[in-house]
Amino acid sequence: MLVYTPSSPRDLRQLLLLLLLAAWKAGRGQVHYSVPEEAKHGTFVGRIAQDLGLELAELVPRLFRVASKGHGDLLEVNLQNGILFVNSRIDREELCGRSAECSIHLEVIVDRPLQVFHVEVEVKDINDNPPVFSVSEQKLSIPESRLLDSRFPLEGASDADVGENAVLTYRLSPNEFFILDIINRKDKGKTPVLVLGKMLDREENPQLQLLLTATDGGKPQYTGSVTLLILVLDANDNAPIFDRSVYEVKMYENSAKQTLVIWLNASDADEGINKEMIYSFSSLVPPSIRRKFLMNEKTGEIRVNDAIDFEDSNTYEIHVDVTDKGNPPMVGHCTVLVEVLDENDNSPEVVITSLALPVREDAHVGSVIALISVSDRDSGANGQVTCTLSPHVPFKLVSTFKNYYSL
Repeated sequence: MLVYTPSSPRDLRQLLLLLLLAAWKAGRGQVHYSVPEEAKHGTFVGRIAQDLGLELAELVPRLFRVASKGHGDLLEVNLQNGILFVNSRIDREELCGRSAECSIHLEVIVDRPLQVFHVEVEVKDINDNPPVFSVSEQKLSIPESRLLDSRFPLEGASDADVGENAVLTYRLSPNEFFILDIINRKDKGKTPVLVLGKMLDREENPQLQLLLTATDGGKPQYTGSVTLLILVLDANDNAPIFDRSVYEVKMYENSAKQTLVIWLNASDADEGINKEMIYSFSSLVPPSIRRKFLMNEKTGEIRVNDAIDFEDSNTYEIHVDVTDKGNPPMVGHCTVLVEVLDENDNSPEVVITSLALPVREDAHVGSVIALISVSDRDSGANGQVTCTLSPHVPFKLVSTFKNYYSL
């Protein structure tokens, strides 16, 4: 084994520089930065030229440029000092919605010779959104005959942030009749439920007004609240009930109109007209879901009414009420969770971001002719793509980063 021992400090420095250069080449093109959302214009992100091993003096002559597909001018590079900085407002929720991971992919290109580098800038969430209820007041009509421990689902708040900043806790204003229970649903957050803890008496309290407050887990914490107006009704001994409080259904996207999603069935222990029931979507169901599905009020059938596209939404939460015809009417509740399964209904897209033509006949082996990216809007195996060339051509594809290639 041959061992090299530096004979002077200068030799040691040169050796370290060579090792650093080798390490940089090994990780070249995969630089990562992070920046908080809502950072001000001019906020420092990273010394991109230095981190890519480019000299400041060569940025302009080599036509240094940055491309960011679909993200415009959020980030810019100062060609005088090689610093990547925030150019315009970055809103993480607008950029990535509720996705746990959010990043901006930059493609850095220089000419003479043509080189491409890939830079990922992670956009970190800050707690800049309070919990929000869709209405300022929720009304509940509850007969005085309802039994203790009867449960009444409430519409929870939503928070546009992600992670801990979007983890909500709920509290109910002090009262003698109701307590608050929380249902933790997988991937659905927390759902508040009112539980009757003391029998109601309409003659003493014809209506109650409570306050439900949601608090997020960010720092600083933000809160949102909604008024609960409870109307105490006189009548009907038994409310219709479903055999389950939550139904889970799986269906494929692109299902035809009138396709049956689920057939709900409730029962009522009363007799005569008090036993007859009407099914309907709850007031908690937004218009966007009402357009997608139809409810048969007599049979409890839910059918497809509009295009179901996995890429638009892969889950739907449908709150259903069943109301009897007694006087006053009583209401039962359930939730239908629809999981949409992906079909391979999107073709891969190929984008050529840079093309150097014509090709000289004496071009060296390894010369880059084009930069290519491929993508597919489907998910899972349907969204995985491979890129190949036709056989017997004097070119080859080189994968540079995920679905990016050099020709």
